[in-house]
Amino acid sequence: MIGRIIWLAALLALALITGAAQIDRQARVTPSLANAVPEPFRGFAQARIAARAIAGEDTARALAEAKRLVARRPIPAEHLRLLAAAQIEAGLIEESAVTVQVAARRGWRDAPSQQAMLRLALAAGDRPEAARRYAALLVASRTEEALLEELGALVFAEPDESARATFAEIVAAGERWHDYYLRRAARVMPPATMVDVTEAAIADGARFDCRAVDLATGQLTRRDPEAGKQFADLFSTAC
Repeated sequence: MIGRIIWLAALLALALITGAAQIDRQARVTPSLANAVPEPFRGFAQARIAARAIAGEDTARALAEAKRLVARRPIPAEHLRLLAAAQIEAGLIEESAVTVQVAARRGWRDAPSQQAMLRLALAAGDRPEAARRYAALLVASRTEEALLEELGALVFAEPDESARATFAEIVAAGERWHDYYLRRAARVMPPATMVDVTEAAIADGARFDCRAVDLATGQLTRRDPEAGKQFADLFSTAC
């Protein structure tokens, strides 16, 4: 009899845990369910709760909920971004900068983290680091092209050449993304900058597919005829 009771109790506990886990997962797409998840089982739900708290006016609660989220699920860069936002709201600027750096290292393709790091680098006058973050944003397909245009104008502003030099090194070293670089940079980078970067990358040993070059030349020429001509001249022998 006692064994049967224990067995039934175990089944009930398993059902409760399974149900809580299912509700937690559903909270990803239905935020209103977040509060229905028992506190010990909140994972996805905790992210929703933290985001709501950050959008509110209670900065202490927002910080507590964000810390709880990171303690439970420390790996996703998105969770660290929420913690950084809560820290900023609480006036913990230095702490938030460190959190953003960790998030950016952890989520190289996490566009919001990279954008935050890029802006921090610009504010600190570190244009080479800003160029590295711009490269991360450029290869992330979800990054909006309008944002890349805006940031490109800031990162590669004259007369500082350090960002262009750093970006050219990245392009030259990344053989597997040469075609993608040409295709996307021709649409979003400052035209003169793309010419300079490509020229420096070629000097550093980069080789580009001629079909990709032709497509990029057309895109660049539509934006800036003079830059398009200069770009085409870079490949007058190779292509």
